[in-house]
Parts: sequence; structure tokens; C-alpha cells
Amino acid sequence: MENEKLVELLEDKEQFGRKIAEGLGLIATEIYGEEIEPNSVSGKKMLEEINSPQDLKKLTLQQKKKLAEEIRNYIIEIVSKNGGHLASNLGVVELTIALHTVFNVPEDKIIWDVGHQCYVHKILTGRREEFKNLRKPNGLAGFPKSNESPADSFNTGHSSTSISAALGMARARDLQGKNNAVIAVIGDGALTGGMALEALNDAGYSKCKMTVILNDNEMSISPNVGGLNKFLGKLRTKKLYTTTNNLLKKQISSVPVIGKPMVVGIQRIKRAIKQLVIHKMFFEDIGFTYLGPVDGHNIEKLESILKTSKQVNGPVLIHVLTKKGKGYKFAEKNPDKFHAISPFNIENGELKTPKEKDYSKVFGEKIVELAKENSKIVAVTASMKNGTGLADFAQEFPYRFFDVGIAEQHAVTMAAGMAKEGMIPFVPIYSSFYQRAYDQVIHDVAMQNLPVIMCVDRAGIVGADGETHQGTLDMAFFRLVPNLTIMAPKDFKEFEDMLEFAVGLNKPVVIRYPRGGEDADVKFKSHAKIELGKAEVLHEVKNLENPNKEVTIIAIGKTVSEAVKLADRMQKEEGITPEIINARFLKPFDSEKMIQSIQRTKNVITIEDGTVINGLATTVKELIVDNNIQNVKFKSYAYPDKFIMYT
Repeated sequence: MENEKLVELLEDKEQFGRKIAEGLGLIATEIYGEEIEPNSVSGKKMLEEINSPQDLKKLTLQQKKKLAEEIRNYIIEIVSKNGGHLASNLGVVELTIALHTVFNVPEDKIIWDVGHQCYVHKILTGRREEFKNLRKPNGLAGFPKSNESPADSFNTGHSSTSISAALGMARARDLQGKNNAVIAVIGDGALTGGMALEALNDAGYSKCKMTVILNDNEMSISPNVGGLNKFLGKLRTKKLYTTTNNLLKKQISSVPVIGKPMVVGIQRIKRAIKQLVIHKMFFEDIGFTYLGPVDGHNIEKLESILKTSKQVNGPVLIHVLTKKGKGYKFAEKNPDKFHAISPFNIENGELKTPKEKDYSKVFGEKIVELAKENSKIVAVTASMKNGTGLADFAQEFPYRFFDVGIAEQHAVTMAAGMAKEGMIPFVPIYSSFYQRAYDQVIHDVAMQNLPVIMCVDRAGIVGADGETHQGTLDMAFFRLVPNLTIMAPKDFKEFEDMLEFAVGLNKPVVIRYPRGGEDADVKFKSHAKIELGKAEVLHEVKNLENPNKEVTIIAIGKTVSEAVKLADRMQKEEGITPEIINARFLKPFDSEKMIQSIQRTKNVITIEDGTVINGLATTVKELIVDNNIQNVKFKSYAYPDKFIMYT
């Protein structure tokens, strides 16, 4: 049936010519070479004239092209000094300019999925000068923040949320009798997230007027995987595509408008063909009007298609094709490296401070070692192969490595399925992203007591990415779950020992570890054997000559080194002799060892890199109360009960 419709279209050459012309307009640079560089605009830099989106509306097309160039250079300059998300922002410069030209923010609402790509938006909405302090204390956040500007209509930081939020805003708008536009900008990687697909389903059914912009750059953080990615990027394998392609080759020379130049570029017409067939597929089938694909670096065509979307009375999806890292050759060549990068040298793209060995690297090396000895070990990642240290494992054991895309919930439950059938899955996910799979940890892993090893990377404070990425809550929410064993290493050696121990435990395990490396100021000389639920006493006080000058310091994970440094200061400055206990396990907790020490010293200090609620401090307090230990002085060092922006 589809082929018959296509033949009819081909026979009507005038109509077909218009269709192909529209498609070719989207890929003109692909056929005829690179776009002509805009003429330089003399005098003051264009960017210095832009103080609000209203200033954009006064510019000519050539001026906007010049502005795009200046914005790219400005972002590269600032990120090279401050660090940040570079490649994703370089890819949406023209798109952002077009959005703010066509729509009126803050009346119209733009929701940036994840928010990695919001830098251009911030610069164009009155924060150009503040952008110099990007990701610094009291400076601009690296993600949209509504308390920072009314132009940031919704706070983001995690993936796949934008369509849900946009639909909620659109429905609220309709209930209040307003008529503003609502636009969700989402990448092809984030679109694979279950929440995004749930929202697409609801939005299409709702017929609510809203726009979804699919920023298709064939990347998320790592290269995209999965069926939806193939749907977007490999349409040529479809039978209809092949048939269309063959028919086009036969008819192309006689098509009005195109003529002989089309013959020269015959192999480069795939995007035009996509335009002819994709609208009959997934997106329109679920209720969206599909527009595109459109060249995401062509401001004129972007503005045109955005204006068209405003006329559609219902949900619209605009398919925008962009290049991640565009305009900076090092980011174009290696977009995953420049997704989130520390300060770097613009001239060569190299980090200003070479990256030292960190916990993610140690994890990657150790799991390869363990997998060589045990064929049941597999690794699962949610589109974070490089970030979690699994690149070597993927290369060494390609058939035992599984990248499921940005889908943490699916990752955990799939791992549970593999564990049920006798495999030993390692699932490294950043702490702040494990929050998304909490139900799956409870219901699918812990409730069935399955040996899934959940490696919680970036636990604790992670730095300039801010409150959406801080890993301060994992001890608190994992501690609530029955059957879980929760560990945290004090250094690399203990981390390796814990990974090896977890393989043989045959139970669900959580191992949390920080971003970065070991504390360079503290070197641990001894490492007691890892035993289930057993703490390690680093310094024991046996003879108490002065009980008022003795104290028990209990720490876990990276804070054990802080406990050692605190003990040294207390001994030198106050003559206090601390007993230092490396808890190792938050669950099961070494109650016996802790009670013995607390009963002797009657003074307790706890140190942890998590929230003060339901972590180490809470566990020790419960122990004191439950065992009726009297006259204990207690002090805890932990993060407060609030979302932490920067440290």
C-alpha cells in the first residue's frame, strides 16, 4: 500500500518535485559542500549587542550567522577555563537562536531536557556577563535554574523529563485559558528513557498543543544504542526506503526543480527520503505531527519550521539534525570526551591538569581482572561506558558487556534477570542516577535476594555540576532496603578487595565510591581482610588513663582519611587519643565492635560523605539508644538535610 502511494507521488512530477525540493533544502550543505561563511560584521561584536531575546528579532540572517560564530567562540573560551558541558552546547547554537527568534520567553516555555545544552540559552537571556562565572560558587549553574532567571521555565539535570514537564505545563495553560507556546527540547539519547516514551504516549493521545524538538546528534554521552536509535538513524534498511531509493534513481533526472545537479548527489538524498516516509511511522502513529528532518545548523530553515509548528493545533515533533561539538574540531572528533570536560587548552584540546588515576579507572581495571577468572561476570551500563570505567571491559569482553542506553531502571531489572539465571552482573551507575532505579533495586533485586553488584559511582559531593548530580542520598535510601549489603572503601586497595569479596558473596551488594582518586595526604599501610559486616580498627585505645581525653571516631569510605587527619590534630593540639574505626559496612553494621569502643570512650564522632539523615550518624545513634549506653557525648560530620549546590 505504501509503495502504491509512492508510485502515485512519483507520477505527479510537479508535486514530487516540491517534496524533494523541501527535502533537499534540509541537506543542501551535504550535496553542495559546506555552507558559505557569513560576511563579517564590522564594529562591535554582535554578542555584545544581545541583552535579551528581543534583540535577536532585530537581526538579519547574516547577523545571526555571525552571532552563532561568536557564541561558539565565547562558550569554548569560558568552558576551557571553568570546565563544563561543551560538545552538547556547541551543537545547539543555531537551534537556540532560532527558538528565541520565533518564540517569546519567558511567556513561552522552553524546557531543556537534562540541561547539558542550556549555555546558549543562558547567554541569550540576559546572562552573558554572568556566564563568565559558570559553575563557580555564586555563579551561573551548569543547568537550568528557575530561581536564576524566569527564562529557565523548569529545573532539569536528569534525562528524559522534558516532555512530561512540557505536557504538564501545556495542560495547566489550557485549564487557565492561556495561549502561550510550550516547547520541550530533547536529545535522541534521552528519548530512549522510559519516562520520555511514557510522556510521548500520553502527549500524542492528549492532542494538547505543544512542540517537542528532537535534537538528533546520534550521541547522548556515549554513542547511542537500541532500537529507537536504529529507527532514527538506519531507516535505509527499511524495505520502503530501498524501494523509494531505487525509484528515485530512475526518476530523478526528469524531476522539476532539481534536474541534473540532483544526479551528482544521488547517494546523499537519504534525508529527503526520510522526510517522505518517516511521517507515516512511529511519531505520527502515536498522535504527533512530524516535521523534518531539518538541518539544525541552518537558522533560516529552523525558523521556518518552528513557525510552521506554531500553526499546528496539537502535539508536534520537529526532528532536528545537529552535530555535537560543531565548530571546535577536537569536540567534533571526540564528542564524548568533550561532553563534560575539566579546564582544557583551546589550542590542542588537552586537559590543563592531566587526569590522575581515579576510582572509576580502578573499577574498570579490577572488573577486567575478575572477569578473566570468572566467565559468569557481566557488565551493564546506562550509556556511561567511559564515565564508569567500562571501556576496557567492553573491548575485552564485547559479548559480556551491555549498554542499554539512558535507562537506569531497565539496566537494574535486566541485571536482575541475568542474576536469576546464574550470571554475576556489575551495574555501575552514578549515585544521583541510581535514584531513578530505586523501585527496581527494591522489587527486582533485593526482594528476590539476587547477586547483582550495584557499583555507586560519584558518591558524595561531585563538584560544579550542582545539586542534581550530588551523590549525598544513596546511603540513606539504600540503607532502608532489606537484603542489601552496603560497603564503602577507604582507598583503592580496599575497593579492589571489596569488588572481589562481592563476587563471592552471592547476595545483592552496593559498593559506593567517590569521584576522583585517593587522598594524597593519607597512605594506609594495612588492610585487614574483608569479612561480611566487620569493621576495621585502625587505631585502638586499650588503656584509658584519662577517660575524658579519649574518643571514638567512626568513619566510612573516603572520609576515613579525614578521620585519620582529625585524629592527628586532636592528639597534637589537645592531647586526645582517638580510637579510629573504619566502618567499611553500613549494612550489616558491626554493632559489637562499635559498642565496645563507645562504652570505653563515651565520646563519639562520626564522619561520612552523605546526608546526616539515615546514614552512618543515624546508625550509630540508633545503636547507642538501642543498647542503652549512658552518658555518651556525640558529634557528627555529614552533609545537611538540604540540596547542595556547590562546595
